[in-house]
Amino acid sequence: MSDDLSKQLIDEFIVESYEGLDRYEGEILKLEDGSSDEETLNKIFRVIHTIKGTAGCLGLPKIENIAHTGENLLSLIRDGELNVSKDMITPLLELSDAIKSFLQDLETSGVEGTTRHTELVEKLEALQSISQDSEDEDDRSEEVYGLFDDDSETTSSVDEEAPASGGEEPSETATGDSELPVASRKPESSVANSSIRVAVDHLDRVMNMVGELVLARNQIVANVEQLDPTALLTASQRLNIITTELQEGVMKTRMQPIGSVWATFPRVVRDISSELGKKVRLVMDGQSTELDRTVIEAIKDPLIHIIRNSIDHGIEKPEARRQAGKPEEGLLSLRAFHEGGQVNIEIMDDGAGIDVERVKAKAIDQGMISPERVARLSEREAVNLIFLPGLSSAKKVSNVSGRGVGMDVVRTNVEKAGGSIDLQTQRGQGATIRIKIPLTLAIIPALIVTSGGNRFAIPQVSLLELVRLEGEQAKSGIEMLYGAPIHRLRGQILPLAYLKKTLRIDNNDTEETEDEVINIIVLEADGKQFGLVVDQINDTEEIVVKPLSKQLKDIKAFAGATIMGDGKVALIIDVLGYAEHANVISETSDHSIVQEENVAEGFSKERESMLIFNAGGNRRMAIPLSLAARLEEFPKDRLERAGTQEVVQYRDQIMPLIRVSEYIDCEEPSRDEDSDVLQVVVYSENGRSVGLVVDCINDIVEVAISVQRDSASQGILGSAVIQEKVTDLLDVPDVVRRADPNFYSPSAA
Repeated sequence: MSDDLSKQLIDEFIVESYEGLDRYEGEILKLEDGSSDEETLNKIFRVIHTIKGTAGCLGLPKIENIAHTGENLLSLIRDGELNVSKDMITPLLELSDAIKSFLQDLETSGVEGTTRHTELVEKLEALQSISQDSEDEDDRSEEVYGLFDDDSETTSSVDEEAPASGGEEPSETATGDSELPVASRKPESSVANSSIRVAVDHLDRVMNMVGELVLARNQIVANVEQLDPTALLTASQRLNIITTELQEGVMKTRMQPIGSVWATFPRVVRDISSELGKKVRLVMDGQSTELDRTVIEAIKDPLIHIIRNSIDHGIEKPEARRQAGKPEEGLLSLRAFHEGGQVNIEIMDDGAGIDVERVKAKAIDQGMISPERVARLSEREAVNLIFLPGLSSAKKVSNVSGRGVGMDVVRTNVEKAGGSIDLQTQRGQGATIRIKIPLTLAIIPALIVTSGGNRFAIPQVSLLELVRLEGEQAKSGIEMLYGAPIHRLRGQILPLAYLKKTLRIDNNDTEETEDEVINIIVLEADGKQFGLVVDQINDTEEIVVKPLSKQLKDIKAFAGATIMGDGKVALIIDVLGYAEHANVISETSDHSIVQEENVAEGFSKERESMLIFNAGGNRRMAIPLSLAARLEEFPKDRLERAGTQEVVQYRDQIMPLIRVSEYIDCEEPSRDEDSDVLQVVVYSENGRSVGLVVDCINDIVEVAISVQRDSASQGILGSAVIQEKVTDLLDVPDVVRRADPNFYSPSAA
């Protein structure tokens, strides 16, 4: 047999063996939960029997021998001579691990390796000696799976309070990787990971399209020589159709169900929960959801990290769950589905949830954030501290977690694959992690734009809408807030970034507000919106993603490059990376913090936009415009009452109203009695809104505030001269807090 043929046969054996062992482990776990039947036993036996036979044909004695030992035990079980006992499950799973270790050595070195797995072989042979008759005579002293008591302890559980000392001799099946269970480990360049199975009929369709492509190519070549424009146009149109169909066909060959990755998760959950002494039920939904093979490989490790953390940090031990009134068995749910051209993956557990206060304390102790900054974080921002690099809330280091790597690695890997991640938690109820990821990374729809004379591609998955400002709108539609440009889009503040200025490709010294037309692309990154200002918006195209060279791959503003129809290169914008590079993400996420700092310091001395209004008659007042989420007018007939509180139905919520004149020292009565409408400044914080009722809204001005007179009055920070008039500066948090003491509490949100 030639070396090439032998290598090909061994590679095929490795691929088929990995696939078979994944199925084998799934069927073994059915034995453990008592849901097996005769066909399950047959499937388990056939996998090991096939591996043994093929290994013998290929001259692989170590794999053949250990598979033969396992086959003997499985044969007795299949024939009914042995009942499946609790003591059999772990050795049968270790059999899979042992064969996988041989396969890994075979692939990396070309030989089976030197490990003998003597202890495992002795276990398997000892289990064969237990006959059906002796087990009956012993009155079932060994419990049969599916029948033993829920309170029984698993033999593989360990004492969580005693971390491994490192002084014990490692087992022969150990591979030295303490981060992942054996079931999930394969070499990065594994043959199993580099191959894919495609249906023959699908390959036939692709081949037929290639034939049509060749015919179209021949027609174009012939017509170019004959200079027949009509025939050339017809052939080019045909070429366009065939290319689109061929692209779709080839893409389908790369698409695989996410269940191909999830198949290993039951084993992962079983091993980790057993090691930690916990009971966990895994529920998976949406295994048939298809993804590009490259995307599947990219998210496999992040999903394993999440599962490990959910079991270790989230789901409690049986006794703790019992005391909390929960079932002893925790629930871990995985769900995948298509939505908006993306794949959504949800990982939910019903455990204890994330202790946000503990996360804050850890972040402070490890010097990652100041106590003053932590005190101002919203609930969502505090939860997201878990994604900080190196942050670990584990009380001790174990084989499962606690080394300061985990959730930051998850976020990094998901974002590298073009996705995003969101975390929600409720103390005592559990946590839910949602991952959004593109179907494929090879060919994506993108918006082509031009800025500074260069073309760029923006992935359409991040695109929300396009805004075009012309004429007077172009001059007045851009404002400056805290030194940064913004646009008010339907009343919401939209931070702006100028593509050519951020990338330093601006050859025009004129101000943007003087342009006749301003093109704004509204994008979303990490759940936050911002506007990208470009010179021209060209068209949408399906682009082929090419990786960046070694010199450019670390620039986080770009995700790759593509070659346009004219042969020129266009860089692909990494929306999240660009937003961080342009500082629009940090500005929006810290916006409420900036607001609070300005209020606490008696307003900033920098130029900022101020909202001017009257309250309590002719009393002139001002607040930073950033504190005003919206300016509204409500007809008085829309006013209602909830108890003693004036309220109005607003955006599907019941919004309380606060009359500003009642919370400041005011000698004159309010003048809103003379009008049929109420003028209201909507103030929002932590997902809650309240309406500040004023007499009239006068103006919005941009000024540098200098507090010239402090105030001892409640609700007033001081006074300043604005537009040559004395103006009181309203202390919005103080007024809101006195009107509703619970407004800022996390429980109220």
